[in-house]
Amino acid sequence: MPKITKVGIDEVGRGPLAGPVTVCAFAVKNGFNMRFLSGITDSKKLSQQKREYWSRKLRNARREGDVFFAISSVSAREIDRRGIVKAVQVAIRTALRKLDLNTNQTEIFLDGSLKAPTKFLQQKTIIGGDRKHRLISAASVLAKVHRDAHMTRLASRYSVYGFEIHKGYGTRIHRKIIKKHGICKEHRGSFCRNII
Repeated sequence: MPKITKVGIDEVGRGPLAGPVTVCAFAVKNGFNMRFLSGITDSKKLSQQKREYWSRKLRNARREGDVFFAISSVSAREIDRRGIVKAVQVAIRTALRKLDLNTNQTEIFLDGSLKAPTKFLQQKTIIGGDRKHRLISAASVLAKVHRDAHMTRLASRYSVYGFEIHKGYGTRIHRKIIKKHGICKEHRGSFCRNII
């Protein structure tokens, strides 16, 4: 793999009642033209159509060797076992490991309160980074599209819960369904205690 110099990291799915938490590490080489990412922002600020547009564009760029990224998810079961903070840390470590980075020469930018393993000497956490830093925005979009697609696939197996609509988040209708039908193995039991 060519030398990677900058990486943006974000996670999605920290708060839902069901499904995994998902992290993306999005990386570019030295000399990458950041104008390629002009217009990208936090996935929550983009429509589904725009997110899917950016996901296709970034995946095409990866095929061309212009960008690199890795996505890692930690299941609801593991979130219950480890807690959400440790689950996110596991997902970050796994995504970074997939990229096989030089820990001394890589500059990492993370959203919110996220941290990379301490062996990465150059890392910076940016509050609101998913809308302020384009590499983090790209990670945000890729993680969101990946997780949403996963939740839509789960909906065919657990049709009663409507995962394709709310993606596991604690909407009013989702909570109502849980009260009626209980939880399935894709739910985070530790997050649903006050509902069931």
